[in-house]
Amino acid sequence: MYNSMGQEACTDAKTDEKTIVVVEDDENIGPVLVEVLSQETPYKAIWVSDGLQALELIHSMKPNLFITDYWLPHMNGIELYDRLRTIKDYNTIPTIIISAYLPEKEIHERHLTALSKPFDLDELLEMVEKMIT
Repeated sequence: MYNSMGQEACTDAKTDEKTIVVVEDDENIGPVLVEVLSQETPYKAIWVSDGLQALELIHSMKPNLFITDYWLPHMNGIELYDRLRTIKDYNTIPTIIISAYLPEKEIHERHLTALSKPFDLDELLEMVEKMIT
């Protein structure tokens, strides 16, 4: 389904398919989120383990949604969000921040959607549907 760089391993996906990029450094959580999103939604989900990989990935594709952990190596989820906002064509892509310790002030200032870990998968799926359609 995906390789360690988050690139699609199988290439038979439709080109008009909507894509979600999951940015999560926990190897026990990232693949599970991708699996749930792939099974429970009509969207393609790709996992990368840090913000630098996410920024590299967007050179080859434009996702429809980012789901990013706050605590990441190299840059946190808010820094990734801020970097994406400076890139033309990526500054309107919706983002969901997930973390056990959410930075409430930064989330409020940026009007971000956030979920506190642990969260209910149905709640995440509802957010995804609202934000990607």
